[in-house]
Amino acid sequence: MSEEFRTVDRRPLVAVLAANLVSIAGNCLTYMGVPWFVLQSTGSAAKAGIVAFCTLLPAVLAALVTGPVIDQIGRRRVSVASDLASGAAVAAIPLLQIAGILQFWMLCVLMAMTGLFRAPGETARGVLLPTLAERAGMPLTRAAGLYDGAARCAALTASALGGVLIAVLGAGTVLWVDAVTFAVAAPLFACGVRGLPEAQPERRAEPVSPRAYRRELAEGYRFVAATPLLLGLCLMTLVTRGLDQAWSAVLLPVHAREALDGAVDLGLLNAAFGVCALLGALIYGAIGGRFRRWPVFTIAFLIGGLPRFVAAAFTDTFPPLAVIMAAEGLAFGMLNPIMATVTYETVPDELRSRVLSATTASVQLVTPLGGLTAGFLVDSAGLSSTLLAAGGAYLIATLCPVIFPAWRQMDRTGPPHAGSDNSLPQGSGAKRV
Repeated sequence: MSEEFRTVDRRPLVAVLAANLVSIAGNCLTYMGVPWFVLQSTGSAAKAGIVAFCTLLPAVLAALVTGPVIDQIGRRRVSVASDLASGAAVAAIPLLQIAGILQFWMLCVLMAMTGLFRAPGETARGVLLPTLAERAGMPLTRAAGLYDGAARCAALTASALGGVLIAVLGAGTVLWVDAVTFAVAAPLFACGVRGLPEAQPERRAEPVSPRAYRRELAEGYRFVAATPLLLGLCLMTLVTRGLDQAWSAVLLPVHAREALDGAVDLGLLNAAFGVCALLGALIYGAIGGRFRRWPVFTIAFLIGGLPRFVAAAFTDTFPPLAVIMAAEGLAFGMLNPIMATVTYETVPDELRSRVLSATTASVQLVTPLGGLTAGFLVDSAGLSSTLLAAGGAYLIATLCPVIFPAWRQMDRTGPPHAGSDNSLPQGSGAKRV
């Protein structure tokens, strides 16, 4: 352990975990409340897909270009600004509805604003995890498990609360609660990382300029392209994220409305997934270091992919889908800690914001099309056919770790060292003040 971290201090890690939990809870409430709001007000799955597209496309565009910006402005400032801006945009939706002037295009614009600010904020928090783990005297695998566990806990709480609030008080109430969560997360994170050097703006060796920005932005993408394992993770996750978005934004809400007991069952299904995903993340954080990563990752992805789509296509009852989503949650809860640990071990700290922005953008390139495509397919081809097509595509994607040898490198990753191909390119020269 480095000299500056010999005194164990877990308070920054706890504060960031709490802020991330609250912020992600707000995002989950948005992703439940807005699709249901659209379905209630228009009855159109296609319009629900359009709103999902408008939310996610700006997130992808922001992730594409904000890596160097996060370093220049500072991770603390970016995260706080992200939550405050997202909260304001979400609060404007029910406010405009109360005023009687909310139109569909306004909803799309406001949701685009939440997507634009969400990605930089999540990246700014995530890149601090290795530093916080070291400061807390905690293995990175365990910290990654706790970080993902906090996110899963947020999803669980938000799903259960959101389903009840939608059923009892309406989708507008969920959006008010959502706005409050962002207002809480911003100061919590700001206080938690106050004085942390890695959260502050970089002291740059050269003036900020478009040329320097382009070079730094390219460094992140070059690193991903030159690292087969990271590139494979990005490509596989690109496909599965798009299909997950189709499931959560359109397919599951429509299935809950047409075949199940509406918003209550939707909330319970998401809660079942959330409980087991939280359990999976915590289990992996506690004992995951004892097992090889590649087999766990491969089996977990196969469990979490195809089965839920098949169950929803062939049954109109709640229990089978609930059991499958619980098993899926347990499996998927182990995936994010594995991917996070592999990424943090592979990427040097100086490139972390840029590489994580690049990987975030890469895996989300297709995500905006997931809900949009699913909405139009449901309206044109029917729900069952769309579910089976999405499930088949998911199965093909999850076979990649079995087929391609680069995935075995998950068990051989480690911190990059000076002089390796993955070391910091010459000329960066950035430090944190």
